[in-house]
Amino acid sequence: MSSEDVVAAINLFEKKFRTSPEISVFAPGRVNLIGEHVDYNMGFVLPFALPFRTVIVGAKSNDSVSRIVSSAINESAVPSEFVISKDLKKGEPDWLNYIKGTIYEYLPDLPSNCAFNAVIVSNVPIGSGLSSSAALEVATATFLERVFNLVVDPVTKARRCQRAEHNFAGTPCGIMDQYISAMGVKDNLLLIDCRTEQYELVPFGKNDKSPVLLITNSNVKHNLSGSEYPIRVKQCQTALTVLKQKTPSLKSLRDATMEMLEKVKRDVDEVVYRRAKHCITENERTLAVVTALKHGDYATAGQQMTCSHRSLQHDYEVSCPELDKLVELALAVPGVLGSRMTGGGFGGCTVTLVERCAVRRLETVLKEEYPKACGLQCECYEALPSEGAGELALITPKSSILAALTGNNWSVSVGAVAVVGLAVLMGVSVLSRK
Repeated sequence: MSSEDVVAAINLFEKKFRTSPEISVFAPGRVNLIGEHVDYNMGFVLPFALPFRTVIVGAKSNDSVSRIVSSAINESAVPSEFVISKDLKKGEPDWLNYIKGTIYEYLPDLPSNCAFNAVIVSNVPIGSGLSSSAALEVATATFLERVFNLVVDPVTKARRCQRAEHNFAGTPCGIMDQYISAMGVKDNLLLIDCRTEQYELVPFGKNDKSPVLLITNSNVKHNLSGSEYPIRVKQCQTALTVLKQKTPSLKSLRDATMEMLEKVKRDVDEVVYRRAKHCITENERTLAVVTALKHGDYATAGQQMTCSHRSLQHDYEVSCPELDKLVELALAVPGVLGSRMTGGGFGGCTVTLVERCAVRRLETVLKEEYPKACGLQCECYEALPSEGAGELALITPKSSILAALTGNNWSVSVGAVAVVGLAVLMGVSVLSRK
């Protein structure tokens, strides 16, 4: 996200609220390299934080009403308003529910009769499986902590944001999205144990010999709430119930083995069997990728990614023809080490591990062949692991200039950028935080 975009948010804040913001915070979207649909089964996941961010600028309000504006909505629009209290309920517009839900989880820590004014801007693509909802929730949590001087550890923050998505957005997600958005570390992936919520940093590699991660947006949108996602959760619970009849000590599918599953194959529906098979083998693949990355074995890591896609395609059935085509096209390009869908599925993005020398060729093939096959354009984003949520240095004199961020600045060209789930911005650079 460019500094100009944040300055525009500051200017909009000053225009709407006739004062300068006091706080500027951000939270990133994420890509899961491998470990899909196992987080709510207490398995292992391996995400990394993206340099795409949701930013909130704002300040305390002088009255008891909180007001929020999106920088991409018609600037003449009236701010969305609500009162922070135990009576806070979900409603319209939908994107505001992620914010309300997060605030509701922070009620025990918030001062009485508190309120704030804020402007939100984001370049995390919406509906693409890059966790724009978690970025909004974690950015809101970070904003509340800074503006009201709260001290909340990152794991507690992630749990609160997860509950917000459960209760106010109606999506029974696991902990991964909120966890990585809150706790990402630059140049590292996080191996997260979704049962204990402990994590291990897994260096990705920073030298010229390390490959690149190419995220490709299929531009097929999905909405997991009230769709196939809850069905998969229930199917996994059904499989666990049957498995526990023979192995009562099992606590989750993460503890099961294929040998255990084969013993109950006749006792479960064929679809439920395949769902469980994916979860069991996906955990094995995830740990194999961690071992491979620690040894710089990117070829093995890529192979495991491709196997993950086949399992998501055939066993878990959360892929779609467009994602399958993107993976097929990528794997045909020399220098591609592996490719898979990422995120909840039914649309969204693929993540491809590709040698640096093959990145441009891969982008060209995808952008030329995907429209021919699917009638849609795709966008490609080169990315490396970035930082988790934090505060941006903010200077707001009369000219409203954002303080320069020191450190390793790098940009990612993007073709389509969504703001708070309601609008698309074009041609934005992503600025890494210190």
